[in-house]
Amino acid sequence: MLFENCYKRNTASQGRIPARLEAVGQIYTGAHNLAQISSVSIIEKIILVSDLYMEKKIIFWVVSLSLVAIALAILLPGGRTVDTNPRLPWDITINANNEVEVFDLTLNRSRLVDAREVFQEQGEINMFLAETGDPALEAYFERVFLSGLRADIILVLKAETAQLQGLFNRGSRISRTSGTIHKVELSSEDQLLAANLPIELINYVPAANLDESLILSRFGEPSERISEGESGVTHWIYPHKGLSIGVNPEGKELIQYMPLERIPSFVEHITHNTDEMGE
Repeated sequence: MLFENCYKRNTASQGRIPARLEAVGQIYTGAHNLAQISSVSIIEKIILVSDLYMEKKIIFWVVSLSLVAIALAILLPGGRTVDTNPRLPWDITINANNEVEVFDLTLNRSRLVDAREVFQEQGEINMFLAETGDPALEAYFERVFLSGLRADIILVLKAETAQLQGLFNRGSRISRTSGTIHKVELSSEDQLLAANLPIELINYVPAANLDESLILSRFGEPSERISEGESGVTHWIYPHKGLSIGVNPEGKELIQYMPLERIPSFVEHITHNTDEMGE
């Protein structure tokens, strides 16, 4: 700016441009243009570096998101991680006391509160009272995920007749679920009482349909198969495992775990029902 001001003053006073000053002016102009070119080059380099930085940043986030996606891919439905202690429906153990163990629960010993810890759900407790037969106290768990397998699980809790009668009398609400079955909702106090009752039976209804080949590969050959006839359901009986599998070609399978001593009466019951349907 100082040079330009001097240049203008000399031009105005003399009316002409001295050769030396003109040459200097040309040098200045060239230098000015060179500075502009250099500035453009620097800006271009800055833009280039910025673009490279942004590209690397984008690549970083793409890789990061990909790793997150892979991590999520190995998670099980519902956000549960891979189970280091598999709880599979065919992993059944008979312990030294001749008790059935499955899903880290021991029939007639583990309580509802133990099942809640295993299933990571609270479940819904209700009593069911039929016109014939004994009342049943059940805890229903919907959409439980165990070792990647989804199922509905119904636990039948063990209680003395007097306890069941007391629960019925104190029930907060009674409704009819069918023509012959009433459902009794427990009071808040009795909900706490039921949480400490032992589990007698486990009914496991897998979300996926199981074909016979899969059942055979996982559970083995049953000791007996009892068909219900018209319903199409066939009960596969495993007396040494305390297990019955209701194989239903038209619907969901029902896997039932029960104490070993209950198997004979269970077989007698379904055989009797099958005979009645055949008459």
